[in-house]
Amino acid sequence: MSRSSLMPVFDGHNDVLLRLMRGKIQPEQAFLEGDNIGHLDWPRMREGGFVGGFFAVYVPSESVGIDVDELMTHAQYDVPLPSQLALPTSQQVTVHMASLLIRIERASKGEVKICRTAADIRHCIDAGKLAAILHIEGAEGIDPDLYMLDVLYESGLRSIGPVWSRPNIFGHGVPFRYPSTPDTGPGLTDRGIELVRACNRLRIMIDLSHLNEKGFWDVARLSDAPLVATHSNAWEICRHSRNLTDKQLGAIRESRGMVGVNFATSFIRPDGMRSEDTPLEEMIRHMDHLIEHVGVDGVGLGSDFDGATIPAEIGDVRGLPRLVDAMRRHGYDEATLRKLCYENWINVLERTWGR
Repeated sequence: MSRSSLMPVFDGHNDVLLRLMRGKIQPEQAFLEGDNIGHLDWPRMREGGFVGGFFAVYVPSESVGIDVDELMTHAQYDVPLPSQLALPTSQQVTVHMASLLIRIERASKGEVKICRTAADIRHCIDAGKLAAILHIEGAEGIDPDLYMLDVLYESGLRSIGPVWSRPNIFGHGVPFRYPSTPDTGPGLTDRGIELVRACNRLRIMIDLSHLNEKGFWDVARLSDAPLVATHSNAWEICRHSRNLTDKQLGAIRESRGMVGVNFATSFIRPDGMRSEDTPLEEMIRHMDHLIEHVGVDGVGLGSDFDGATIPAEIGDVRGLPRLVDAMRRHGYDEATLRKLCYENWINVLERTWGR
């Protein structure tokens, strides 16, 4: 299948920068020339129609000392959350990972661009370039006075999740717990409130995907931007703490916001288990539910490539056309497919960034 015949996919979340940081091959070479490790590299992205997305900077925790993969194959589980991270180490890793994307852009000879506007994204898609958004997943690398936020913004940061699942100085995330609602503890701290206000001033998108329910409602009350969850699913179908209730989906719809469907099988399956043996039809059930509650203009894809166990039918980024074909067989027409696969993301970013 030629690239010109593929449905373009703009994606709400990936963790390839973490994989590259941990890898043994020089990161720019591994990404641009392809290493066939994990889910993503530029040659495979071209094969799958992947035209861009949010590239997460995430500071990993120390091991919690248990086999998380094995635990999440049980009928019920509650993965212990790691403790809060120290600022100096978090800043070092944040700068390291952000620099990887900057170096990839520089080494790509114009094939990869860190996008700061919706117009940048549209230009990249039209020109066959990769449109990358620098995104923070968990703000551990940002100091209480938000000086690092300014530095990262000037480096291209345009999206931030105040928390990953562990607590930090800005708020509290949801644990990996099944079954559970997302109402798992306190919301934003005073510093978290200031972070939201600063992001509004800079027009940085605020990602709600790992924030607990009280934190979600804090952002909904404070923010003047669309509410966005880059990689989350429907709690009514899979009652995992990481998924969104219908009430939350209603608030996202009211704000003209967005939800990216997560490919992680433990957030898809009604039994909450982590298993590659998850039919694509289960993902499409979430799409239907999200479209019903958020609207067809507020749903997209948020794969979690290189950060999750995804359905074997997709495999890696080259499997995106199989997902699109399944969506087409389900009855989504071509106009709807374009919205779900890329147009909705560009439009919500334009509403958020203002350009």
